[in-house]
Amino acid sequence: MRTQRLEAFSDGVLAIIVTVMVLELHAPEGPHLSDLMHSATGLLTYLLSFIYVGIYWNNHHHMFQIVRRVSGRVLWANLALLFCLSLTPFTTAWMDDTRFARTPVMVYGVDLLLCAITYFVLQTVVIRADGKNSPLAEALGADRKGRMSPVIYLLGILGCLVSPWVGIVAYVVVAVIWLVPDTRVERYLEAHPDVADTAG
Repeated sequence: MRTQRLEAFSDGVLAIIVTVMVLELHAPEGPHLSDLMHSATGLLTYLLSFIYVGIYWNNHHHMFQIVRRVSGRVLWANLALLFCLSLTPFTTAWMDDTRFARTPVMVYGVDLLLCAITYFVLQTVVIRADGKNSPLAEALGADRKGRMSPVIYLLGILGCLVSPWVGIVAYVVVAVIWLVPDTRVERYLEAHPDVADTAG
């Protein structure tokens, strides 16, 4: 099975997620710049979640540039990832409405952790579907960032027991780590141009 339908469906779901998040933003009640400060929390939570959705979209796009085969398990693993990402507008809105209260910040972290886990599962299932010498496995290598992120999320979730801001800092740290462009797949495709012709 080719990857085009899976990618198109995933792109559509991610676009809807971003749209729902931006619709949750509340316009300032007054015409002055000072009134905008009352919307600052919503803008910051939206920015953080938008960055996360963008990171997943970017990595998802790169992954499927070198996927050779899509199995039923890959489809279900992809749906699991999209389900966890689709909870982002809900957890973002809750965190915003409660002004970063402890429980909503922890739940937001749990959602981020679930997204990371399901993305790792998707990678694993893709590698198994591609069989021996999977291009994705070769491109990812040790995948230190992918393994490190869930640990930081977990520390952030537990850190919320001390202060919700410990969790927020942890979530921002992971976002910053992934904002640095990940060129592993691009480097792999440059070294193996034939893979791009057979993937997709």
